[in-house]
Amino acid sequence: MSTGHILLGLLTERPKHGYELKREHDDRLPGVKPIAYGQVYATLQRLERDGKVAVSGTAKEGGPERTVYEITGDGADEVHRWLAEIEPPAPYVSSALFVRVVLALIAEGTADGYLLRQRAAHLERMRELTARKNTAGISAGELLATDYALYHLDADLRWLETARQRIDELTQEIRT
Repeated sequence: MSTGHILLGLLTERPKHGYELKREHDDRLPGVKPIAYGQVYATLQRLERDGKVAVSGTAKEGGPERTVYEITGDGADEVHRWLAEIEPPAPYVSSALFVRVVLALIAEGTADGYLLRQRAAHLERMRELTARKNTAGISAGELLATDYALYHLDADLRWLETARQRIDELTQEIRT
């Protein structure tokens, strides 16, 4: 996922300035790593250079004058092309969780302690997210992001339990 595609997607609604794009990114995509202002403006400059956005004017909303950008036809084509692509399932196990379990076995001779500590951390995070779901006034976007995080944590917990069940076999493989 690229910042450029996100900004183009947000601009399909109407022209916006960089500050507004940053705010909408953070508000509409709760749970996603917040974007830095510098990244927004650098990306807008690149998109303008590539003909995906154009300056449509300026706006002054109680502060400094801000440059307003609008999506171009090429930009709209790009965002719709990107949205039509599927997100491919990860071809490799790239989880730090998996790597730490194997390396704990190699370096420390056991992964039991790590697995139990990780399980406790996952359960704590699930409690936090579940409490957040029950907060009055939570937006639909925040609820969707929270559900996404909870389902991923649940999958990790199931994997951690499987790893604990297979730890003896893995230990033997590593030691031979």
